[in-house]
Amino acid sequence: MKKTLLTLTMGLLIMGLAQANNPFFEPYKNKYGAPPFDQIKTEHYIPAFKEGIKQHQAEVTAIANNKNAPTFNNTIEALEFSGVLLKKVSSVFFNLHSADTNDGLDKIANEITPVLSEHNDNIYLNEKLFARVKRLYDNRSTLKLTTEQNRLLEKYHREFVRSGAALNAAQKAKLREINKELSMAELTFGQNVLDETNSYQKVVDNETDLAGLPESVRQAAAESAKEAGKPGKWLFSTHKASFIPVLQYSQNRELRKDLLMAYTTRANHDNDKDNKAVINKIIKLRTQKAQLLGFETSAAFVLDDTMAKTPQAVYNLLKTVWEPAVKKATEEAGELQKMMDAEGKGEKLEAWDWWYYSEKLRKEKYDLNEEALKPYFKLENVRQGVFDLASKLYGLTFKKLNDMPVYNPDVEVFEVRDADKSLVGILYTDYFPRPGKSAGAWMNSITEQYKKDGINHRPVICNIGNFTKPTADKPSLLNMDEVETLFHEFGHALHGLLTQCTYPGMSGTNVSRDFVEMPSQIMENWCWEPDVMKTYARHYITGQPMPQELVDKIQKAATFNQGFINTELLAASILDMDFHMRKDTSSFDVVAFEKASLDRIDLIPQIISRYRSTFFNHIFSGDYYAGYYSYTWAAVLDADAFQAFKETGDVYNPKVATAFRKKILERGDSEDPMKLYRDFRGANPSPDGLLKKRGLK
Repeated sequence: MKKTLLTLTMGLLIMGLAQANNPFFEPYKNKYGAPPFDQIKTEHYIPAFKEGIKQHQAEVTAIANNKNAPTFNNTIEALEFSGVLLKKVSSVFFNLHSADTNDGLDKIANEITPVLSEHNDNIYLNEKLFARVKRLYDNRSTLKLTTEQNRLLEKYHREFVRSGAALNAAQKAKLREINKELSMAELTFGQNVLDETNSYQKVVDNETDLAGLPESVRQAAAESAKEAGKPGKWLFSTHKASFIPVLQYSQNRELRKDLLMAYTTRANHDNDKDNKAVINKIIKLRTQKAQLLGFETSAAFVLDDTMAKTPQAVYNLLKTVWEPAVKKATEEAGELQKMMDAEGKGEKLEAWDWWYYSEKLRKEKYDLNEEALKPYFKLENVRQGVFDLASKLYGLTFKKLNDMPVYNPDVEVFEVRDADKSLVGILYTDYFPRPGKSAGAWMNSITEQYKKDGINHRPVICNIGNFTKPTADKPSLLNMDEVETLFHEFGHALHGLLTQCTYPGMSGTNVSRDFVEMPSQIMENWCWEPDVMKTYARHYITGQPMPQELVDKIQKAATFNQGFINTELLAASILDMDFHMRKDTSSFDVVAFEKASLDRIDLIPQIISRYRSTFFNHIFSGDYYAGYYSYTWAAVLDADAFQAFKETGDVYNPKVATAFRKKILERGDSEDPMKLYRDFRGANPSPDGLLKKRGLK
């Protein structure tokens, strides 16, 4: 007995000491509510996760067992503001796990992911809790709720039902097992892709093999080789900033082929990092889950909670854009083949030739060479350009904070204030690739905006990218795609920063997945506007603005290569839908399935889908499954929305900007997204605007 008491006492003492030294267990001390990254250590996560889950479960149990009749305040609002510690540690951990992971964080992810899955099921499969939510939902017309409160109630009820709350005991037990297995399979998929990306190195020994590559590309490859312990050589990787310039400029066809094939076959090498079996498991589990919840396919299940609503609506949209896009791409392929024929080598156009010859064709047609543009796209200037744009549209100011702790030396922090000097939020930017960072670009919320006890709690937002790194004698100089991506992700950041909702689950980017890309994609419309370019397109040495003749050439080439760009994007969207329209849960050949999907839509052989199955992180490791179409769905909205500015003759029009801010950016998910859109634009959008913008009509 004494030994048991002593053990218990020592355990409580150790836990107390761990909490006392753990930054997650006390309020963040800076005035912005931002994490003290300099104090957070790997050993802090698991204790914080465990205590966070414990506290959250206790709060949920108290809500479920409340003897008072359910009210919006004692049930929905109580749920919404529960789990503070768990949200606190989760937001930091999962941001770092995608942006700056290591073996320690990977180990924690593998340990905590199934635990979090079980905890989530414990909440949404709680019968007493669901009974309270359902009672409120059934009587919502009598509750005199605000529009946002009513939508939050409906959102919780829908989430409970979609999480299995209405299932019987045996079905709930089955769903728990599916969720646990699924969470681990999705985690494994992403880790395999990252490991495959980091493990590949293409080392070039002979400088003659670099023919055609600009000096800046050679220098970056030489520095990468030196960092890898291979001085005097050149090293290329499957990070886009490394291999895309090779596809564009290298005269070495084999080098182009090697790098493109390495990129497009990641996690498809029949080794311990191969994702084909993982995909089988994910699709099987998602299909089983959807059918358990009353849907034929996982696509039908997912889309029931989106603007699109049904798979047929998605396929109809994709077909509308696919047919003119593939026609345009076929014409483009013919032009490129003519260029190859003129060289007299007898070569046929392949996927690894497209970038190279389209760059030559752009030069021939428009006298436009992307390498000549890059000196005008210094990363810091482009970022200042989006800051200036936000200032002109919305009155925002950005002040760099040099004393804020960061999780990596690449990260910079900015205080964002409104025209009235009130705090809007904090923005972290993290733009360069590294071994611990996932590929691509994204926005995360570390803390979300909400209002409570008379205080408007402002958000902490991250913009992450994998852009061209600085070299020893040059800053980061972006290509055109990277410029667009920076504007795009900043659009997500504005959506997260400007939100003015009461509840965190309704604020910022917590909206329907096929609506969330609209505020980001509309920003891309501004980046090539001549008046906007004047603010950021300046030579990194002289500071002189881009010559008007170059600006004019960019405008003239606006629809160049759009057949290729749209076709590779749409092919990935259709492949995603086809995977998640499967009804059969038996094993299948992933490579054969992918080929059949792309053959069915007549994807021309010279173009590879933007994402091949085994590295399609968006759908197999992220939350975009049966949702990659969202980029096209939202593009219809953004093309139409930007016309509201263009129709006035002023892309900075203050009246339109104020309406877009008040009716879209500030509203989060407080109303149905199509209603928000109609309130802004006055009507539903048409795909015609998108087709015209992309030169497909």
